[in-house]
Amino acid sequence: MENDIQQMINVASTPPNGEVELGAPPASAWVRFLRSYGPTPNNLTMFDEYVSGALGRAKVQPISLSTPLLDSMVQYVESKAPGSLLIAGTAGDGKTYHCRALWTRIGGDPKVWAGKGNVKEYRLTDGRLAVFIKDLSEFNGEESDLPLQRLEKSVLGGDDSEIVILAANHGQLLDRLRDLGKRQGRVHPLRKPLQERFLQAGPAPDRLAVFDLSRSTSRKTLDEVANAVAGHPEWANCARCSLKAGGRVCPIDENRRRLLGESDGGQLARRLGDLVEIARLNGLHLPVRDLLALCSNMVLGYADAKGAKENLMTCADVPNIQESGHIGKASIYTNVFGGNLPKRRAADRPVFKAMASFGVGEETTNAADGLLVYGKDDSRLQADFDRLVGCDLFYGATAEFRAAQDAYLEGYEGARLEGGSSEFMEMLEAQRRRFYFTLPEAEADHPRWSMTAFRFAGDYLGIIESLKAKKPVSEIVRGRIAKGLNRVMTGLLLENVDRIFIASSGGFTQSRVSVLCNHETPSRRQGGVGMAIKLDEETERPQIDVSLSPGPGNSVAFDLTPIRHEFLSRVADGALPASFSNECLEDLLAFKAKLLRKAEIVRKTGFAGDDEAGGEASALTLNFIDIEPGGRGFARPVTVRTPA
Repeated sequence: MENDIQQMINVASTPPNGEVELGAPPASAWVRFLRSYGPTPNNLTMFDEYVSGALGRAKVQPISLSTPLLDSMVQYVESKAPGSLLIAGTAGDGKTYHCRALWTRIGGDPKVWAGKGNVKEYRLTDGRLAVFIKDLSEFNGEESDLPLQRLEKSVLGGDDSEIVILAANHGQLLDRLRDLGKRQGRVHPLRKPLQERFLQAGPAPDRLAVFDLSRSTSRKTLDEVANAVAGHPEWANCARCSLKAGGRVCPIDENRRRLLGESDGGQLARRLGDLVEIARLNGLHLPVRDLLALCSNMVLGYADAKGAKENLMTCADVPNIQESGHIGKASIYTNVFGGNLPKRRAADRPVFKAMASFGVGEETTNAADGLLVYGKDDSRLQADFDRLVGCDLFYGATAEFRAAQDAYLEGYEGARLEGGSSEFMEMLEAQRRRFYFTLPEAEADHPRWSMTAFRFAGDYLGIIESLKAKKPVSEIVRGRIAKGLNRVMTGLLLENVDRIFIASSGGFTQSRVSVLCNHETPSRRQGGVGMAIKLDEETERPQIDVSLSPGPGNSVAFDLTPIRHEFLSRVADGALPASFSNECLEDLLAFKAKLLRKAEIVRKTGFAGDDEAGGEASALTLNFIDIEPGGRGFARPVTVRTPA
């Protein structure tokens, strides 16, 4: 297996004949090496243990990324704290990369690290033996028992003669601990605390420092990866490349300049960061390996395997692409979503699955499509068409796009039905994707989030920004959330934004239509009562916190993920709850059930003793939700008297 992987790297990082080709473009070795990080079927150079050799053969500078937790790791080792250290994460988070960096920082010899073997040992100045286990997955089955026993001896056995530094995937580590425990006839004592640490951010076991790299990826990580790829020093060689001479455009150079933000002041990178943030806050983790594949594909992607092998360009492909006039197939805006790749290969990559979930290219508005289809010929739209589409001669109103547009508009209806318009439809999808990244922020007629499946994602990010800055959440956004909550909890088309009705059907909390108001509370927290929107420091997501009575223990919190916010906003905008997301609806009905239980507790606590008032008859007051003209709801009390 190792030989197969090494052979793949050799192919990716050197010319076919194994030598530097005479007359090759000056950046060709770098581009070939960068291509190996892209979404090819065999892009295994991203495994840290194989990168050094590939770099040596390509004779280029490496892609250098920061190790955000390295200083803390070094500090832990140098503090002489008893116990061991775990570097955890998912595939592609950089566990081995951090492990190697730690080895070097504490004085380990890089040549020793590069030698064969998955376990490396280094004697620290304080006398302890540092035992580095580069990757737990390199051990097969019971082979991992010995390193795990050394870890247990250090953490639970009180052995201070060694400090074990173990790099491991979350799931694989838990599985190996479970299997080891079974073979020993017990439940392994490290498994449960580590599971709680990984899944619920619980405390780490005593004498074990846990560094979870899966929690460190964010918008900042994407920015760093994008700058490392697009701003790499090797690109300086392009300045003397003949492929850019005589007014010719090199699509590789054009894409990397756009990713670097030279043409738009960094707008593309910021909006790409927004997509990554929304995906992350929805619970999707994108490791560094995937972000490298994304950025490499953005620069080198080409939507035609005949023009570029495996849909990723090398410098050798550029002359033919220039001659054919198909530079538009290298559009960075298509490459972001893996649109240059076969669907199966794109679906195999979590990062492209995440990008596809936004529906960019498929989602649109009548105004946007009207501009793209008819703009060049409609006198009312021509100015906007020239400003927003015609200005981009490479990926906007290209000669190819205009020709396909004319054929579509002038073709007879039968040709369209027979598939004659498919080429233009594909180009139209590409233009919608370009729109998301290039529309000016103040373009009121074409809001960019309307080109995605998350139309209210901008408001969601605004909530987080306001909460971090200790500023109030927009009243429009707060009101929309309150309206969405009311419509879900009652099943009625209420327009109220100032209060929240906690309603039931009289017996079944999961009923979709509930007209009995058990409790109502303000949509803004006042005097310790009502709805507040807070920021959860652990998840970095907003929380809806509804308090039904002053004092602790009288509130219920709800984790507001991007998709849940989208659900509430769509419902407030008129969508039927079940038509958008049954999962979100069930989550909110569970939240409603908690509120109903809390309302019952508050009622009993606040009104204990009222039932003692006697007489020949007792009275029961029910609050029915009525709707005024205009959709505003109110609670109408109805008193029901029963015999004593």
